[in-house]
Amino acid sequence: MLRVTWVKPVALTNGAWMTTSQDRTGETGIDVAAGIHRDVVTRQVCRGVGRLMRALGLASINELPLPNGRRADVVALSASGDIWIIEVKSSVEDLRADQKWPEYREFSDQLYFAVAPEFPVDILPADAGLILADRFGGEIVRPAPEARLSAARRKSMTLRFARAAALALHTAVDPSHENS
Repeated sequence: MLRVTWVKPVALTNGAWMTTSQDRTGETGIDVAAGIHRDVVTRQVCRGVGRLMRALGLASINELPLPNGRRADVVALSASGDIWIIEVKSSVEDLRADQKWPEYREFSDQLYFAVAPEFPVDILPADAGLILADRFGGEIVRPAPEARLSAARRKSMTLRFARAAALALHTAVDPSHENS
């Protein structure tokens, strides 16, 4: 298993150094204990997951609508066509309130949960992979079990991914043009 870790040194005013895991100010990493809003935590974890996926050689897109009407937080596509879905949880309340994640299994080869390093990971389902992430990157700490998609489902998901990525790229290049 490839493990991607991150340590970002941060200069203190007294000239000393610390790592992001030591930083509790919220200026770097994610300080859930300080009461950062759930949307901020979600964005920061998604950013770290995206960086991890890229480091692992996967392309990823956020907020991909699925054929069943659900929307996956992050979907990643490998060069060989493997599809991962990463469900981001910003808090214990978010996990308890949102029980739709089992419906994502039928659209991915691997299903992961991604949480901030401070999240109590023992309450996450053991039958999914686990990623710890902050805004600087992430690490797979538990690989996801693999359940291969059928060829038809893989093609459908790959086309869905490609269209969403192309539309996002077009919006970045020409933000004034409305996507149809």
